[in-house]
Amino acid sequence: MFHIFRKKKFLVDYLEGFVDIHNHILPGIDDGAKTVEDSLQLLHSFSELGITNFIATPHIMEHYYPNTAHTIRRSLAMLQNELHQLKVPIKIEAAAEHMIDANFEHLLENLEVMPIKKRYLLIEMSYLQASLNFKDAVEKIATAQYFPIFAHPERYQYLHHTTKYESYKNNGLLFQLNLLSLGNYYGSEVTKVAHKLLDQNLIDFAGTDVHNLKQLEALKNIKINDKILKKVLPILEKTNYNFG
Repeated sequence: MFHIFRKKKFLVDYLEGFVDIHNHILPGIDDGAKTVEDSLQLLHSFSELGITNFIATPHIMEHYYPNTAHTIRRSLAMLQNELHQLKVPIKIEAAAEHMIDANFEHLLENLEVMPIKKRYLLIEMSYLQASLNFKDAVEKIATAQYFPIFAHPERYQYLHHTTKYESYKNNGLLFQLNLLSLGNYYGSEVTKVAHKLLDQNLIDFAGTDVHNLKQLEALKNIKINDKILKKVLPILEKTNYNFG
């Protein structure tokens, strides 16, 4: 009868020390932070949650964000220099979120991809339709001796009512959940699929995929119950273990 007085649980209360392997905090190179000042504001808000370890993953996307190792490392250096000047204890490395598009296999073959920890390749598809070369690209990633991590599988609506998830896992794909998907930020259907993937033990890692302060504020407001928390905590721990 006293359940109404129980303290609500928020996801961010369990993120202290979390290693964020998917975010868009580097300044000026994609649809994330626009300036160094934007990046610093994001990092300050993250640090208030106890998150101070990042692997930045700006988009590499032909025709939209044609980033290279050079543009990404230059942006990283700008931000790291500012953090050093301000004596802010933040750890940031750089990788990329690779769109599986017509140019991806060229980048892979020419060693122009940006892996996480030299071993993992974060990949995505368009939200409009699946990449025609997705299967071939995943096979080539494995041949190149990288582990492919499929970013936010719960967000592709054209996969929601298919058996593709199981097929992708059987082909060696690792799945990275967006923590924002545990709320209704992307809509209730995405949240439903996120919970389904958790129930089926298909999720390997987690990331915030935060681009801006609005998304970070939404992350702060995600409530979580004991049932979901029991499934999420091991994923957070696995992410920290593999990338910390």
